[in-house]
Amino acid sequence: MMSLCTPYINPIHLPFLPFLGLGFPVLLVINIAFTLLWLFKRSKWFWGALVLVIISIPFQMKIFSINIISSDIPAYSKSQFKLMSYNVRLFDLYNPKRKEALKTRNSIFSYLRKENPDILCIQEYYQREKPGFFETSDSIMQIMQGPWFHKKGLYLHKSKQTFGLATFSKLPIIHKGNVQHKGPTGNNKNYCIYIDVVKSKDTVRIYNVHLQSIKLETDYYTKTITEGNQEETKAGMKRAYAKLKKAFTIRAEQSAAVNDHILNAPYPVIVCGDFNDTPMSYTYHRFESNLVDAFRNTSNGFGATYVGLLPAGRIDYIFHSNELNSSNFNIQNQALSDHRAISCVIY
Repeated sequence: MMSLCTPYINPIHLPFLPFLGLGFPVLLVINIAFTLLWLFKRSKWFWGALVLVIISIPFQMKIFSINIISSDIPAYSKSQFKLMSYNVRLFDLYNPKRKEALKTRNSIFSYLRKENPDILCIQEYYQREKPGFFETSDSIMQIMQGPWFHKKGLYLHKSKQTFGLATFSKLPIIHKGNVQHKGPTGNNKNYCIYIDVVKSKDTVRIYNVHLQSIKLETDYYTKTITEGNQEETKAGMKRAYAKLKKAFTIRAEQSAAVNDHILNAPYPVIVCGDFNDTPMSYTYHRFESNLVDAFRNTSNGFGATYVGLLPAGRIDYIFHSNELNSSNFNIQNQALSDHRAISCVIY
């Protein structure tokens, strides 16, 4: 029952609560199993468990979407455009095998050409000034076939590298800016940027978001658990708990800053990116309470977008204002990063 409170309570007040939200699918399966067991045993506990399952149905629909009604785009919609959001994990820059890194980068470029989005929002974007062996910017500009873009990142003067966010557009950008939100000090690559674009005389504001990463050392945690060293495993779990707790709190503050900015937007908005939180989170609820989740609006299934070592499910989203509509939501099949690209048609 407490896990159902997760979307509504700021983790600053109850730091343990987000962990129950993270474990909601497991808790749900356990509760359903006990419901069936108590039904078989004709136990009085059956009714209480059944009530919990029924109460949780709206929350189940946040995780598993079912759409029966077709969401075809009306033929008369001249303002439609395709938007894609993609955490590219620096195009595989840090792969120790250079040839494999270049192969992954080129595969991402090929995927972008094939999908041909009108708006491309990239998280964990990487760019290096020429000369350099790992070129990215010129290729994407060529793919997008337009001069309009907006970037923000951490610039390293010595190596002339930039790490951050980038939004590319085939539609004219009439205004662009950044949203200041709280992030950790030092090497902070978590930003929010926005652009205002015009399509068929309609103006839309598009936010590209990357909220606080968990920054778990997945190789370390996997190794300590599989080796069976109890002391190392216990230490690893404590470190993981501390990092998760910190990330939940920072994302709550970041989502509040972005939402405050959205409320003052002069146009209908689209918010997309890597939110690093599941649909059973305070962060997700902040956006879903005012906007439409395009995946739930048009698609079916779980829609998992994260493919890293630690299972997280759906943590990349496209939200939009009620004045807009969405269709043709797509999740990338081949994983070229630790996230799958997501896209949909907005009209």
